[in-house]
Amino acid sequence: MRGPEPHAGAVPVTADAEDRVGTTQLETVPEPKYWHLKTVLSEALDSEFAVGEILPNERDLAARFGVARATLRQALEQLELEGRLQRRRGVGTTVAPPRVGVAVDPVRHTWPGAAGDDWQPVDAVESDTVPAAVAALLATAPGEAVHIVRRSRVTDGRPVAAELLYVPAAAVPDCAPAASLSDPARAGAVLHALQALELDGQDRTVELGSARAEDARQLDRLPGAPVLVVTTRYVSGGRPAAVAVSTYRADTCRLTFGESEAVALLAG
Repeated sequence: MRGPEPHAGAVPVTADAEDRVGTTQLETVPEPKYWHLKTVLSEALDSEFAVGEILPNERDLAARFGVARATLRQALEQLELEGRLQRRRGVGTTVAPPRVGVAVDPVRHTWPGAAGDDWQPVDAVESDTVPAAVAALLATAPGEAVHIVRRSRVTDGRPVAAELLYVPAAAVPDCAPAASLSDPARAGAVLHALQALELDGQDRTVELGSARAEDARQLDRLPGAPVLVVTTRYVSGGRPAAVAVSTYRADTCRLTFGESEAVALLAG
């Protein structure tokens, strides 16, 4: 059964285009159109575009490949998720550089903020309100005071991750950052207080998520962009002493674990 016709005004892929990017008529392919189009676009990115180059607008791309713009958007979103494309505010969709390997499972058994930590403190506040999921991990009671430390991570001059570190005030009772301190200094005071505790262990989960507005701003992404969320719980004295929620750009990061060198991924 023949699939739906291209939208009005669409121009089927020409023989010339087929020669250049190895495409075929999309209607004859038994896989989803957007998935085949993603493969065709990926080949075009390799052969026709340089890193950082801006792609043509959606109308031109849809006309070139003879597909509806909705199909094109699905393919572009998949390529963005795979790290081949980036959407930049005020610029458009550009060809992404290769993913950067980012170690998230340090061999050292240390607290956040220890020597050699790649994260930079931004600021810290004290709050009696934290997300329910974080409160459950910390085993804190409603209204209990918690220090919230904001940190950032930059690799090769590019922002790759943003983090919120939650530390119950009861876990570091002697920590009272003075209001007169600068934002990074207040964050540093909380991190310094953690170093005085004995670290029993830590556990970590990794999930795919969507960038919240604040995360998107820090990471130079659009809200809702795909991200990798790494949640780490630190235990001291048999109780949770801190929870870090680290948000990594899914388009530019390849998370690595352990001591071995990062293995190249076929997907980019």
